[in-house]
Amino acid sequence: MAGWNLDPHYAPLAADFGSLDAVFALEGERITYDLMTELIRVERAGVRYYVKRYRHGGKGLRPYLARPRVKAEWQNLRRFAKWGIPTLSIVAWGLERRAGAFVRGAVITRELVGTEDLATLAYRQDARLRDAAWVRETSRKVAVATRHLHDHHFTHNDLKWRNLLVDPAGEVYLIDCPCGSFWWGPVLRYRITKDLACLDKVAKRVLSRTQRLRFYLQYRDRRRLNASDKRRIRQIVEFFEGRE
Repeated sequence: MAGWNLDPHYAPLAADFGSLDAVFALEGERITYDLMTELIRVERAGVRYYVKRYRHGGKGLRPYLARPRVKAEWQNLRRFAKWGIPTLSIVAWGLERRAGAFVRGAVITRELVGTEDLATLAYRQDARLRDAAWVRETSRKVAVATRHLHDHHFTHNDLKWRNLLVDPAGEVYLIDCPCGSFWWGPVLRYRITKDLACLDKVAKRVLSRTQRLRFYLQYRDRRRLNASDKRRIRQIVEFFEGRE
């Protein structure tokens, strides 16, 4: 059984995006590929779209019991929009099951024109990262988005610079979240620390200690650290020690 949805605003693209069969027949520029997923880029009427296709749900009972990653991806992008976090616009989405097991699925998003991910900026040592005002404002926007996630007991679980896009106007977009989920108690605290440590993994290479500390204060929405903050910062700094 296949369930597929095309946003009514994109009805003129039904020939390409109107069914799961059509979406899996699409050809375009391959961006990424692994055993489970493929991301391609296609252009229609001067607009570019990203088509992410999932081919199976894993081993054993996982295709029967686990929420498919593609479903988590479109659900989480919708959550971001609901919570006021800038993110991708979903054009079409859906999946297919056979005998109750996940077989394939896809999600299509519209390109955010002119955006680049923060990891690319860091890799090429972009001049914006030497602009103190730009860094401060971008840091604030990332901090606010991250706080909104965590205030909802939700963690991204892959909150890396490559999953943060910035446009020429300075808006920051949070993307690519098939592993994000809700947590509580000690597990939530651990996963919050992991999210923050993932962000700091690149930050410690390209930002000053003062800028990194300012980000944490922006995230906590306070002017000074308390004892709990200091413990959390030590956990963030030490999180990946011995794993890299």
